[in-house]
Amino acid sequence: MTGPRAGGAPGAVRRNADADWDRWPVDDYLRENYRDLHPCDAAVVRHHAAFYRTLPPGSVAASVECGAGPNLYPLMVAAGACRRIDALEPGAAGRAYLRSQLTGPVDPGWEAFYALCRSLDPALPPRLDAALAGVRVVAGDLSTAPEGRYGLASMTFVAESVTESAEEFARLCRDFVHQVRPGGLLVAAFMARMPSYRIGSGPVWPAFPVGTAEVRAAFAPHTGHLRLARVPRDPTLPDYGDDGMVLLRAVRRPRPGPQPSSSR
Repeated sequence: MTGPRAGGAPGAVRRNADADWDRWPVDDYLRENYRDLHPCDAAVVRHHAAFYRTLPPGSVAASVECGAGPNLYPLMVAAGACRRIDALEPGAAGRAYLRSQLTGPVDPGWEAFYALCRSLDPALPPRLDAALAGVRVVAGDLSTAPEGRYGLASMTFVAESVTESAEEFARLCRDFVHQVRPGGLLVAAFMARMPSYRIGSGPVWPAFPVGTAEVRAAFAPHTGHLRLARVPRDPTLPDYGDDGMVLLRAVRRPRPGPQPSSSR
């Protein structure tokens, strides 16, 4: 699903600010990726649910889903451990979809995702709308959010899917880490080796192809307890040129010296 770069000089490296995220093609994105529960997303849910099950129910006062977009399942799976979840989203289209799901009937296609989440984490409430009740939509992006606001941060297919720049990818990962306080928890998923891509028949969106080595290099300077896993490419998804996914769990490295204790 790749194609010529859209905008800028031929061969120019496009960055996050060069794409119009307010016009993200929500309907096409959902149709291509989330109308059915694909095996790769089931693998992400299982990975994240195992992470959240290590935490007592409701033990995280506030968490953030960075670049939430219209993908609801990272918000669902976090709901057992997190009392409040901020869905941080820079694009107007993504925010509008999220608000529609929080204030009206949830799209029926998400029920299969939530059934899997519940089967993996008994702390989740019986109804999907109850799980989403603690979510609030926040306009903004990784570069503008205040540092150290949260006890836990999640990011799903964001840093590698918004820029063609290796330097900006690393900076976005660092900004993601900085959303949590020192000692805060991190969980993430990345598309592996995905070049710039097209959704539906729209423009080509910038991406930086990453693998386990690139993700490790971006996070190792800022985190401890770094654990990475690979998910193979899912043939049931459109061919975006990717090679599966990289999944991450980590803890923000404490600053040197004594740290004041605080709850999550």
